[in-house]
Amino acid sequence: MSIKTTLTLAAVATGLGLSGAALAASHGDDHGHEERAERALVILTSDSLQTQGMAMILANAMQQQGTTLQILLCDAAGDLGLEGYSSEGINTPPGHPMEQVTPEAIMQMMMREGASVDVCAIYLPNSDHGEDDLREGVGVAAPGPMAEMMRDPTIPVFSF
Repeated sequence: MSIKTTLTLAAVATGLGLSGAALAASHGDDHGHEERAERALVILTSDSLQTQGMAMILANAMQQQGTTLQILLCDAAGDLGLEGYSSEGINTPPGHPMEQVTPEAIMQMMMREGASVDVCAIYLPNSDHGEDDLREGVGVAAPGPMAEMMRDPTIPVFSF
């Protein structure tokens, strides 16, 4: 990745994170609760480019607000975890520092900031790919630990 791309992604992350923080601050908490989820599980299955992009944008905003993320890529979204996979860019709102972003670029940025990313346990056996085809840092989810996270009432689960 070029330095220009890296710096641009950093600007996007900052802009997305600050937008999310401003939105959260403007809404406040009507119930007087100050707690935020420390961990979250994001499950992405959609093949829709806009859904994939929005899932990553929202996950990035959560991470910017201090949430430790576990991202699970299943079905068509598992392709985001493949080395060399490149989706089309998604247009950003007017005034954004970048004209376009890709879901996998946001995902990789979040991984550099500590997000864990796995493909579903059945993704590879039902594709033409093996573990060697996954991006560096992307793993294969084990059903037991994933089920534990899903059952844990302190870990919110977001599905796209």
